Amino acid sequence: MSSNATRSLSGLKILVVDDSKTIRRTAETLLTKEGCQVFTAIDGFDALSKIADHQPDLIFVDIMMPRLDGYETCSLIKHNKVFKETPVIMLSSKDGLFDRARGRIVGSEQYLTKPFTKDELLGAISNQIN
Repeated sequence: MSSNATRSLSGLKILVVDDSKTIRRTAETLLTKEGCQVFTAIDGFDALSKIADHQPDLIFVDIMMPRLDGYETCSLIKHNKVFKETPVIMLSSKDGLFDRARGRIVGSEQYLTKPFTKDELLGAISNQIN
């Protein structure tokens, strides 16, 4: 990755919503190294309060979560007049057409299949902020 792309991520506030501690930690580690300010949430309800508190520039949301799944979480974000412009990238271990389509319907900007590589993660962010 060019230093330009890396530099542009510096200072970005990113929320990673996933019930997997491993995914949260991996994303947090990779993004913090790029200069991002990373917040994590364990599910949709946790995410909604973190979004209100931190007003992230971009949100990664896992699809399969207890209580409030990724589709519901994304839909709530997109129906909020303050946060509807915030890019949401869906995370899923399934790479299905149906999941991608449903993600689009609720307003997500992009879809990333887990496990993701560093380049996929950073590329997804660059697509949304540049």
